[in-house]
Amino acid sequence: MTSTPDATFTREDGTTVSLKDLIGKKTLVLYFYPKDDTPGCTAEACSFRDSYEDFVAAGAEVVGVSSDGTDSHQAFKSKHRLPFTLLSDLKGEAAKAMGVKKTFGLLAGRVTFVIDRQGVVQHRFDSQLRATKHVEEALAIVKALEAKAGATAPAHA
Repeated sequence: MTSTPDATFTREDGTTVSLKDLIGKKTLVLYFYPKDDTPGCTAEACSFRDSYEDFVAAGAEVVGVSSDGTDSHQAFKSKHRLPFTLLSDLKGEAAKAMGVKKTFGLLAGRVTFVIDRQGVVQHRFDSQLRATKHVEEALAIVKALEAKAGATAPAHA
């Protein structure tokens, strides 16, 4: 378990946001993927979309990141009705800071992080080929974290 590094992304509206700004309110499921509208990335995004309400119910927010620009993200979100935020990491600096390595030194990595409200990485799943497995892994961890938090929450009198 490691704390998150400082990383900056570009939002869909062109403004920047720091990873630290995304942490604290909810468990964060931050997934890095290679490219908008490619078969594996589309399958992964649609799988996150289809499970999005389960993530929200478990107290998490899903955020996708790739090196695509904001116009590409907007088109990708619209085409596949994605309910979560997509951020741009145009130069790959955030991916590098998070330790997301390129596959064969060429293809952007596919890594999903589950980050708790304190900013600690609770789980990392790295698989270029098992795109939809990222969703299953992340949801199981989010539910476990929520159950653990619920068990340690003080009882109301």
